[in-house]
Amino acid sequence: MSKLNKQNITKKILTQIPIILLFISVLNNFDFNYLNLKYFSFNFSYILIFYFSLKKSFSLVYSFIFIAGLFNDAVNGTPIGMSSLIFLLLCGVAAYLKVITLRTSLIKDWISFVLTILMINSLSFVILNLFFNYEVSYINQMVNVVFTSLLYFIFSFLFNFIEGNFNVR
Repeated sequence: MSKLNKQNITKKILTQIPIILLFISVLNNFDFNYLNLKYFSFNFSYILIFYFSLKKSFSLVYSFIFIAGLFNDAVNGTPIGMSSLIFLLLCGVAAYLKVITLRTSLIKDWISFVLTILMINSLSFVILNLFFNYEVSYINQMVNVVFTSLLYFIFSFLFNFIEGNFNVR
């Protein structure tokens, strides 16, 4: 009987890994300045939210994504609710793509992801500049979009590998 309970607890923890990773990524404002890599930044939370909203929508609950966005705003110093709006728009686009896609492939998902983050970053830029008069660097945004889109491949393979080896459902 205790073996059954241990398996259930382990399975519960494994299914909560996306939420744990999301909160770790938004609370940990990690950059590579101490490695002298000035122009290397990516948004892991975008990759995580898009991938799990597109592939496994039961893994991330929208209320947790909203709360993670509020934490992200508090850590980064952006207006409260901005990241939540962006995260939920990312979820909405991924959910829409999940419904209309018949056969998924990594290339199609990647193209959708790139177009989505371009749209979301543009919207974020416009809102931050027009309503909040917030300074946003063009070069940093472009570098972030490029590296985020390129790293989607790596993290997609990594998430598929983890799911396949640990049999997370």
